Amino acid sequence: MAAPAQPEPATADAPKSRAGRNLPAAIGVAAVIAAVFIASLFAYRPSFGFIVGAAVLYGTWELRNALAQADVRVTVVPLWLGGVGLLLAAWFRGPEGLVVAAFVTLLGVLAWRVADGAHGFLRDVSASAFLLLYLPVLAGFALLLAHPDDGAGRVLAFAATVVCSDTGGYATGVFFGKHPLAPVVSKAKTWEGFAGSVVWCSTCGILLMTLCFHEAWWKGLLFGLAIVVTATVGDLGESMIKRDIGIKDMGTLLPGHGGVMDRLDSMLPCAAVAYLLLSAFHPA
Repeated sequence: MAAPAQPEPATADAPKSRAGRNLPAAIGVAAVIAAVFIASLFAYRPSFGFIVGAAVLYGTWELRNALAQADVRVTVVPLWLGGVGLLLAAWFRGPEGLVVAAFVTLLGVLAWRVADGAHGFLRDVSASAFLLLYLPVLAGFALLLAHPDDGAGRVLAFAATVVCSDTGGYATGVFFGKHPLAPVVSKAKTWEGFAGSVVWCSTCGILLMTLCFHEAWWKGLLFGLAIVVTATVGDLGESMIKRDIGIKDMGTLLPGHGGVMDRLDSMLPCAAVAYLLLSAFHPA
């Protein structure tokens, strides 16, 4: 007679939500990050640039390590140096400085990679150029948002709308999600979750645009819709990168979230969209 099955030993793993996330840790980390960013914006606004710069440097390291698993060699040193210079150029010289610094950094990436020989040159340079655009260039738009006199409000409006996209989609998807949005890329995202993101972002955009910037409600609606589409595409894009490499998270620095890039995936492209729309709807 077979021996009775033994119960599974208790584990010390932290409890996870229905969506597979350590929810208490995720909420705690998100609250700390939000407090740091808000304090930097209102206490001494240039310090916001230091926080963005630190995120860019660490995110570059995370992506470099992730791509190394696919035998892609990213030229991380010129990306670090150029990334810092690019953020400084965005703060002090505006959009024109951002563009010029990006081209100079790209030239540095090409020159640095030449020394390593021809094998894999096109692959490595393409990955490094993608990383340049994905991280420091898009992060530069966050500094462009923060630079005007009302920059703190612009950054908070952009960040709050992105959070509404993530939180609204997550909550709605957990409770009502049944139809996968893009099953080839991410099984967790559903059309119901996306609909929740649309409702939350639209509402947030309208409230912010009318109450904070005193602009027409339809501008807020367009702002919210643009952010939710951009955030969703950014999130799916990073999921595709991770699926291609064969990893679950970009890192482990942030409990309940993964790596820094797992938090920046939707923020980075949305910073550019928010800057363009706010510049058009509410010029500084």
